Amino acid sequence: MSRLILVRHCEPEEDARGLCYGRLDIGLSDAGREHAKRLAAGLARLEWDAVYASPRVRARETAHAVAAARDVLVDEGLRELDFGELEGRSYDEIAASDPELYRAWMERPTTVSFPGGESFAELKARALESLERIRAAHDAAVVVTHGGVLRAGLAAWLSMPDEAIFRLDQRYGGVTIVDWLDGAPLVRLMNGALP
Repeated sequence: MSRLILVRHCEPEEDARGLCYGRLDIGLSDAGREHAKRLAAGLARLEWDAVYASPRVRARETAHAVAAARDVLVDEGLRELDFGELEGRSYDEIAASDPELYRAWMERPTTVSFPGGESFAELKARALESLERIRAAHDAAVVVTHGGVLRAGLAAWLSMPDEAIFRLDQRYGGVTIVDWLDGAPLVRLMNGALP
């Protein structure tokens, strides 16, 4: 058996609200840092031998709280979707300046290739490669990453179509536990809150 303990980073800085961000390095809010401390206490009750994180500050800050004195291994494949030219812009601004792209994004989010960025298919391929490599290297590992990466992994493991990924809630600081038994994934907990 092998296990991945998947964690969406805690709440980002308030300045990021209403903005499109994936590759932008947004840190945690004060509430996010407090949540990360509580999350660390809950995860300390589980057994794991490594902590991995996306290179983004919000994920690394969450991972360092969880890891305590242990090293955090940064994996580029765990980064959030790159929204390209849309990065740092407000959703209202995008809707006004690029209405066709915005409409396609809202109606068919997994089919859009973001100008100067990437598509969901590209995110999914790199995320699954990283998650499988981490799983193969450890009996149990904590992976702190982003909603897009988590949805891509869960959809693949549950054999869901890409267009159904937003049926999977992934709140800030949510914990998902997946075990592999004889190579088959079993989702034990999804988007849970650890006390």
